[in-house]
Amino acid sequence: MSKPHLANQTRTIIPDNCRSSRMSHIVKTDVLIIGAGLAGLSTALSLPKSLNITVLSKAALEVCSSHYAQGGIAASLDKDDSVSDHVADTLVAGAGLCTPDNTASILGAGQQAVQWLCTQGVPFTQNSLKVLDNTSAQDFSQLQTSDLHLTKEGGHGCRRVAHADDATGRHVMDALTIKAQAATNITILPYHEALELLTQPITSSQPFFTDSSDAKHCRGALVFDHVNERQLIFHSRAVVLASGGLGQLFKRASAPNVCVGDGVMMAWQAGCRLANLEFIQFHPTGLALDDSSFLISEALRGEGGRLYCPQTGVRFMLDMDTRAELAPRDIVARAIAAQIDNNGLGYVHLDVSHLPANFVKAHFPQIYQTLLTLGIDITTDPIPVAPTAHYSCGGVVTDANGLTDVPGLYAAGEVAYTGLHGANRLASNSLLECVVVGRNIAAHLPQYLERLESLEEIDTDVYREVDQSTIEFWSAPILTDTQPVILSTSGLVAQQCGHAVKRFSTDTSLAKTDVAKIIIELKSLMTANMGITRSASQLEQALTQIQKWQDWLTDAESDQSDASNKRSPTTISGLAYFQLARQLELATLIIQSAYQRVESRGGHYRLDYPKLAATPRTSVVEPLKKSTLESFINIIEEERMRVPIIEST
Repeated sequence: MSKPHLANQTRTIIPDNCRSSRMSHIVKTDVLIIGAGLAGLSTALSLPKSLNITVLSKAALEVCSSHYAQGGIAASLDKDDSVSDHVADTLVAGAGLCTPDNTASILGAGQQAVQWLCTQGVPFTQNSLKVLDNTSAQDFSQLQTSDLHLTKEGGHGCRRVAHADDATGRHVMDALTIKAQAATNITILPYHEALELLTQPITSSQPFFTDSSDAKHCRGALVFDHVNERQLIFHSRAVVLASGGLGQLFKRASAPNVCVGDGVMMAWQAGCRLANLEFIQFHPTGLALDDSSFLISEALRGEGGRLYCPQTGVRFMLDMDTRAELAPRDIVARAIAAQIDNNGLGYVHLDVSHLPANFVKAHFPQIYQTLLTLGIDITTDPIPVAPTAHYSCGGVVTDANGLTDVPGLYAAGEVAYTGLHGANRLASNSLLECVVVGRNIAAHLPQYLERLESLEEIDTDVYREVDQSTIEFWSAPILTDTQPVILSTSGLVAQQCGHAVKRFSTDTSLAKTDVAKIIIELKSLMTANMGITRSASQLEQALTQIQKWQDWLTDAESDQSDASNKRSPTTISGLAYFQLARQLELATLIIQSAYQRVESRGGHYRLDYPKLAATPRTSVVEPLKKSTLESFINIIEEERMRVPIIEST
């Protein structure tokens, strides 16, 4: 990553006299939100204005999956629709692995969530269609959900997807970013990457975990400041993890390059369970043109788009499912992948040329203009498409209010597993989940902070132990019908994660190209062996290769005589090794989860186990038992006497 420039309109809390130093500076804030996408900003804007809130963005604010979402946000808004129908469609798509209570709770708040977005000025497309370009977000703040045009996507039994043309994510994020930047209590820091969650033990006679020594609460994060190439230690009274997904572990992915699953790993290291990591959803229709990551919205199929074999001209989905092109994404993606295997072209055709040209241009202006610049007129030409890694249905275990296994740590968005998506996400449910859970967190978090009022101020004793009475109302998420993922290389996993912070802290003698090469090869490996279809032999091969890369990193560590004296990466070069180690560990957890699910369900299809198991079970990776920051208290105590305290204002 080249050294970036902070956006002019974004306020920073770092004083000029601290910018040249590379030592770890301490930053204080009430609430730290890791991620500036829809989940993060929905939480920030819904929290009380009396709270000081800091939002971290790993890169520029627009570099997040929320920004690139096209289709829309699903909610039962039509008079002929109902929440129960929406829930029913979601449960069908989820193939037996949705958590019914959480699903009903989240979808039941759909109308309120969309209305809240309207109030924020999101320029949703109305029943009387109008193009949204060059409009002011403030003009739309009086919109009511009854005014909105609804489209239909795969798996939905009716029209229930509210949208802003075919660039819903961009319009939503533009509106919320304007609001957040105008809020005096919210500070947004682009190019600030969280490395570790900071936790402190809980003193309790009735601990949350079987092993009381691992009960802990979250009080901040260690962060890498890309602008100044230094560490920052953020102290906060609560942390919201909204860091996005892990699509960039794959060769073809719709997610931006920051989405490598680091939030999942940070939470696991801090003491959270992970669930259903094997369920990676592939969007059926990514643009298959060079290395493009551009998506062709499912809404095109919702409005009548058809899939054809380029060689025979056969509309193949008619023979695959009674819902044809509007079957759930896992079914359509596998059908397209099978066609590609047969035709050898690397794509199939999506065609909307039979629809009126004016209709296509009005409903899909972004897709029309983008493809026109690439020489494809979608009103007359077919679109080459192929599946692309799109969404992680698994993640950090949470409830519908965003509570994780670690008190003080909330999670929302793609990083979280609420059970809403089950084995296969229903189209456009993800944006809804971001808003609903984000706002649920904002309602719960002040109650948590009230329990901390009896403690001394955070700047005098941030490490003071919290006893059971302080967090007695915190309910860890409950999972039923689970199957544990046995980590056959658990010793290696613990060693890798436990020392990754130390390992790649300085510039190494190994070329950066070695790391870049492994990352490229890892993406190819995951796509080939952990893609739309998998088998035991493919997964075993992938685990063996990843082990070799991990051994390579271990050898690299042994060459660094001073590496053990550092606790975290302090340079861009050191950060690259740290990131690679974490991606390899996450890939291992994903593959092991897939290896031990000996069935085919939703987005997980095993060639060697093509049938459903009798009982649907949620796969669970138990939390890592030791903190990756070996002595958080000692680190801070060493820094306390010699570093400036940076106020977040």
